[in-house]
Amino acid sequence: MLLKNRTAIITGCNKGIGNEILKTFSENGADIFACVRNISDEFEVNIGKLTKKYNNKIIPIKFDLLDENIIKDAAKTILATNKPIDILINNAATIQTSLFQMTSIKKLKKIFEINFFQQSVFTQFVLKSMVKFKKGSIVYISSSASIDGNEGRSSYSASKAALNAQAKVLSREIGINNIRVNTIAPGLTDTDMMTDNTPKEIIDTTVSKISLKRIANPTEIANVALFLASDLSNYITGQIIRVDGGM
Repeated sequence: MLLKNRTAIITGCNKGIGNEILKTFSENGADIFACVRNISDEFEVNIGKLTKKYNNKIIPIKFDLLDENIIKDAAKTILATNKPIDILINNAATIQTSLFQMTSIKKLKKIFEINFFQQSVFTQFVLKSMVKFKKGSIVYISSSASIDGNEGRSSYSASKAALNAQAKVLSREIGINNIRVNTIAPGLTDTDMMTDNTPKEIIDTTVSKISLKRIANPTEIANVALFLASDLSNYITGQIIRVDGGM
């Protein structure tokens, strides 16, 4: 198991890519702080099944990227356990679709608040543990849109591009502490967030341009996160890894 005796934090793991990372990390032996906006009965049942199957520990943490106080409380709750944090997966995000000229500053600020600013606040808290113990791997889940630019998604693309830049700079600043920072840039992925916000004709057009002629399964993104979180990638930092089927 690649993550045996490791402790990971995964944000936004109730469904989609985050939930697949939760499953994949559990399968590989990690103990996990599972950060979600709502700790529902269904989510607790799901993590119960995972811990029973893989004999790991999963602690649900309330996490709302629109509430800085909740973010700080989540970080303090995790750090109060005094467990070394080996892995941080910054996955939680939102998407917003509109042409640039139709995007209000209010909407632009909201998407940056969720996708960039509050994630930065949370990462700063978690880094206290990683720096203390002189080890760690941080993985940002970005998007190929942050590199290519997608029509109608200027705010989303820009917020993810900001994460890319932050990860690159952070990798240089904290490498001396044996902490690695990398970014995954998925292409079209079969999640509710993608299918609910992308018209079918756009999906079909995009798929026609993909070398593998299909969209990604969330498990394929989770496997790259596993690689970057594990010792298999010990000499990789400051990178943006595209997982897009060949665009």
